Amino acid sequence: MTYLKIPAAMTLDPPVHALQARWTASLSVESLYLAFADWLLHLMRSPGKRMDLLQLGLEQAQQLHAYLVSCAHSGPGEVSLCALPPANDRRFTEAEWRQWPFNWLHQSFLLQQQWWHEAVRDVRGVSHHHQDVMDFVMRQWLDVASPGNFLATNPVVLKRTAQEGGRNLVRGTLNWLDDVMRQTIGLPEAGGPFVVGRDVAATPGRVVLRNALIELIQYAPATENVRPEPILIVPAWIMKYYVLDLSPHNSLIRYLVGQGYTVFCISWKNPDRSDAHLSMDDYLNLGIHAALDVIGRIVPRQNVHATGYCLGGTLLSIAAAAMARDGDQRLASLTLLAAQTDFREPGELSLFIDESEIALLEDQMGQAGYLTAKQMAGAFQMLRSYDLLWSRMTNDYLLGQRRDGNDLMAWNADSTRLPATMHAQYLRHLYLDNDLSEGRYQVDGKPVELKDIAVPVFCVATETDHVAPWHSVYKVHHLFTDEVTFVLTGGGHNAGIVSEPGHTRRSYRTLVRQREAPTLAAETWLSQAQHNEGSWWPAWTQWLNAHSGPPQSPPRMGLSGRREKTLPPAPGHYVMQK
Repeated sequence: MTYLKIPAAMTLDPPVHALQARWTASLSVESLYLAFADWLLHLMRSPGKRMDLLQLGLEQAQQLHAYLVSCAHSGPGEVSLCALPPANDRRFTEAEWRQWPFNWLHQSFLLQQQWWHEAVRDVRGVSHHHQDVMDFVMRQWLDVASPGNFLATNPVVLKRTAQEGGRNLVRGTLNWLDDVMRQTIGLPEAGGPFVVGRDVAATPGRVVLRNALIELIQYAPATENVRPEPILIVPAWIMKYYVLDLSPHNSLIRYLVGQGYTVFCISWKNPDRSDAHLSMDDYLNLGIHAALDVIGRIVPRQNVHATGYCLGGTLLSIAAAAMARDGDQRLASLTLLAAQTDFREPGELSLFIDESEIALLEDQMGQAGYLTAKQMAGAFQMLRSYDLLWSRMTNDYLLGQRRDGNDLMAWNADSTRLPATMHAQYLRHLYLDNDLSEGRYQVDGKPVELKDIAVPVFCVATETDHVAPWHSVYKVHHLFTDEVTFVLTGGGHNAGIVSEPGHTRRSYRTLVRQREAPTLAAETWLSQAQHNEGSWWPAWTQWLNAHSGPPQSPPRMGLSGRREKTLPPAPGHYVMQK
């Protein structure tokens, strides 16, 4: 009798790595060690760089001494700071930070930040990726020690404590206990009572398709006539779809319906262990292609305005390229919202993308069958540690004041899981290897090319996006040959897209590149683009109108089969899955 010999590396290593990931917030310690060793070893053999750092430290000490002497003679509020925080750093803006000894504390902290930034940058021989990782890690450690995080060194908290006789600390303790309780028993974060189907995801409609991966929602018409071409929305599957159907006043889907469009939206299933095998091809076939097939039966002989948000936009670009390759001409246009198609410069998320990190995630997902949103949340919190962690802890636990909940916060807490096979393919083929933009990505065993897509493109990027930086999104100009209308709007990855008309302090820039016209450099585009006040939503509907036929009677709602009649009204069942 012969026995099949299974290498120990295949049976022993993955569970060990998965166990490690549980204790390291799904981050590869080895990847951090490699970055540290690369930086330290090259710094040790660079006496000139060390001399520069020593000189910088002496200069900063002199600057701090001169600043403190000036404060002693003129008063802290009358002296220019010797160290200015970065433009987006709001930690030390209050006047209390200009008083002794807090002026010394926060100026010392900012000078230390500047010194460490210089220490990890431009060390000859260190790889660009390891340099970025070290800069990020040092920034995280320094953020932990910020004087704003502690009662004794935060003058704003001390002033509030004196004014309230410590009641803020009592409220903060109760807030902390409430958060611990919620996390322990799995309750959502504290906030407003936003109920799915009542307060959010409440645009009238019905589910017209359900399969193993999606529910397809068709929304009821709100106008007497509608444009003949329907809109299909492909949201990201990393979160629930209703970021595009929040409260009635800021629902993009409700807005589109009100502008006279027949709108369909995919609601992704929240996968569990049984869905570990689902692949990127499954997301194409059971997701986009299945939706297009049903839309073609409900609205026959009409091309579709396909719209993708975030990861959904990337998937939609792949689908459109495969359709162009195969002669499928069902698309009328392509709209990409904060979606990347070239991953050479994917922003700060690239800090967590290397072979070591992906191997660790693969082993972790191989044990559970999926990656949870909680496992991903740590990386996003560290990317914006001040906004998502430290400022919140200061407000909630030291100042004792909860932020008012809103619909976007409620949606952000309503997370989903990612199936193991799909997520590993996505990370490797797109983020790590950049196969899509370089023509190597395969659908059904054959490569696809984005340049084959022959429909006009409307692309929206947001100025302060940490997930899909606008310079990265802008690379659509290099990959698509048809007309590209590019819009750069204010706000971040979510708030910049959920930017309804009437929203204060909103503006956007736009410029059209005609078919096969030369592509401008990103900064040149920025200088030439037209600046507009307000929301970009009306500009998009005007663009859609220009690529649509005259209004006509609305199509039927759903299919007429017996099975289809048993499907529920919007928002369906999949969005309710926890």
